[in-house]
Amino acid sequence: MANHKSALKRIRSNNKKRLLNRFQHKTTRNAIKRLRDVTVKKDAQKMFPSIVSLIDKLSKKNIIHANKAANLKSKLTKHVASL
Repeated sequence: MANHKSALKRIRSNNKKRLLNRFQHKTTRNAIKRLRDVTVKKDAQKMFPSIVSLIDKLSKKNIIHANKAANLKSKLTKHVASL
């Protein structure tokens, strides 16, 4: 267990950040799965901008790597275009 006040605070803040990051990451993954399950092009085109926005936010906050974000957006764009 930590011996210093600052170490105890760091443990608390790390836990808060970890939970928030997990929530945001899981929310985005679920949104991506929903987009991949859609079979109607019009619905997919409606959903696409909001999901790209979520991916960009994760990338900006370093929750996911910038290259992973780019790969996800590219694959989703191809998916929507192929419907």
